[in-house]
Amino acid sequence: MIYSTATIPVNPEGETKLTREQAWKGLELKARDARLFLPAGLCTRCDVVEESANQLVREVTIAGSNLREIITLERQSKVTFFQAGGPREGAIINELFEDDHGVLQLRFYCYLGLRGKEPNGPEEHAEQAQFDSANGYKSALLSTLKRTRELLAQGRL
Repeated sequence: MIYSTATIPVNPEGETKLTREQAWKGLELKARDARLFLPAGLCTRCDVVEESANQLVREVTIAGSNLREIITLERQSKVTFFQAGGPREGAIINELFEDDHGVLQLRFYCYLGLRGKEPNGPEEHAEQAQFDSANGYKSALLSTLKRTRELLAQGRL
């Protein structure tokens, strides 16, 4: 199994301050259209195929892999991406919360396996290393907040 986590402050010194609501709107937009938040060309398709008040189902192509994700939205708190189809199975979570000092944080965590691969085998170890690397999910959190600030500045948030 792959378990990874990273936490960053939403409002580091020197950055445009985001309210919880603005950070949430960024996460919600990311759930609806990953193309807005991933590097150009990485996500070539992102279609919401079902929607209810607190849930989306989307079909995406990221890095050449076709995925089906069931996404739950816990308003202004948590977005959970359940991997229903594709190379991974499990859940990826993005969560907004205040730490012990009242500082707004954004946390990523996941618990995943690779379909059709040996549990704890070399493929899972490689995936774990990628998630935990400098280019892993911590960088994804940073880029999500950067893009949220850009959308806010453009009046698109």
